Amino acid sequence: MTDTRSLINMSISEAAAALRRGETTSVALTEAILARIKETEPTLQAYATLPLDRALAAAERADRELEAGRDRGPLHGIPIGVKDNCYTKGILTEVGSKALQGFVPDYDATVVRKLYAAGAILIGKTRCHEWSCGGSEPPTRTPWDLERFPGGSSIGSGVALTARSAYGTIGTDTGGSIRIPASINNLVGMKATYGRVSAYGVLPLAWSLDHVGPLTRTVRDNAFMLGAIAGHDPDDANSARVKVPDFTAGIEHGVRDTRIGIDRDYFMYPGVVDSVRAVTEAVIADLARLGADIIEVSLPELALTRETLITIRMVESASYHRHRIREKGHLYSPGTRATLQMGEVVLATQYVAALRARERFRAAMKNLFRREKLDALIAPTIPVPAPLLEDVWQPRDDMANGETPTAGFVHHVYPANLSGQPAISAPGGFTPEGLPVGYQLLGKPFDEATLYRIAYAYEQTSDWRRRQPPQVYE
Repeated sequence: MTDTRSLINMSISEAAAALRRGETTSVALTEAILARIKETEPTLQAYATLPLDRALAAAERADRELEAGRDRGPLHGIPIGVKDNCYTKGILTEVGSKALQGFVPDYDATVVRKLYAAGAILIGKTRCHEWSCGGSEPPTRTPWDLERFPGGSSIGSGVALTARSAYGTIGTDTGGSIRIPASINNLVGMKATYGRVSAYGVLPLAWSLDHVGPLTRTVRDNAFMLGAIAGHDPDDANSARVKVPDFTAGIEHGVRDTRIGIDRDYFMYPGVVDSVRAVTEAVIADLARLGADIIEVSLPELALTRETLITIRMVESASYHRHRIREKGHLYSPGTRATLQMGEVVLATQYVAALRARERFRAAMKNLFRREKLDALIAPTIPVPAPLLEDVWQPRDDMANGETPTAGFVHHVYPANLSGQPAISAPGGFTPEGLPVGYQLLGKPFDEATLYRIAYAYEQTSDWRRRQPPQVYE
């Protein structure tokens, strides 16, 4: 039997292989993760709820199934964390809010049901910003630096994974909330095409922008997880009727003759700090060395994204919370309540104008990919490494209009939410201070496989994914 420390450092792929070779068991994996949670939670606070007995019972069932020859796939017997805005039958789902304190759903979100069907072990519910929208800060801290911003809103999903207290996690992404914690925590995070993964049973922030997706430590693991949770869901009106491929098929085929675009005016300036720009340019150079064609492009419509998305998000969030805030507004934190109610003062004409601007932007993106024959766009995931907590809300001289670093985070991630295109963040390197830097790939609708292939090719050129934060072990 492998020792606990070796077990928690395994990727999903490695743990799955060890299970099938009889070198470990799901119970051993689960016990190792639970021991790790006990070790790290007092400091990192990645989890909101830990159904320990249920997790161990599920692991025992998973082992019995494997012994009986029933293999549900690569997630069978693997402990996975799920963001606390996903309904879990019989398990607390409070989405970080006192307004939902004590709420226990009577059904599972589709993403949870699919994880169960794939044999995964739900190890716990990961913390998130209140209602996934911010306005208050959870106590969660990143092991890369306890004094720095750990990301949001899928904050616990990123921290649990990098702390080795889960093998994979589920997050949600309305304006970068999978990709931002992925970048800050040296992880792989996929926001798949809008409608690829059902959002049924997931508490919404803005229904026309919300995405559900996986965070992992490697690209192949991410492809495994997306394959398990993707697919049409009749319970979700926005779910796409598109066949789910094997996202790992062809992942090793490389990037020769792949066309990757870069709009340097938007994605590399202004506001991108030198260390992040240097890492991204190095990734681009390595992809070119591997055979990719790097294409300089320009998309003026990118300037529309922030104002357009914020308008849509504000209105849809206000609509969802309108009745609950009137009944339980005193239970919302003041910052979250103010953020959610701002949409009530947006005019209907402004919302409609934003919807029309989104269609214009989607058309411009589609035309750009077709005109330049692109397979992907590349950019830094976020313009800065994780700032110190005390500086998160402070303006920076190099940001437009006195924006805070937090506001600057969304500059690069909003376009994919607005267009609905798939976008992946993957480890690109580190700053001189040792902070992770992620790069982002935006792809064609329902072509997540190409993004995985590009990210996997780059992953093989470095050991970034194997780097561990100083706070992982005492």
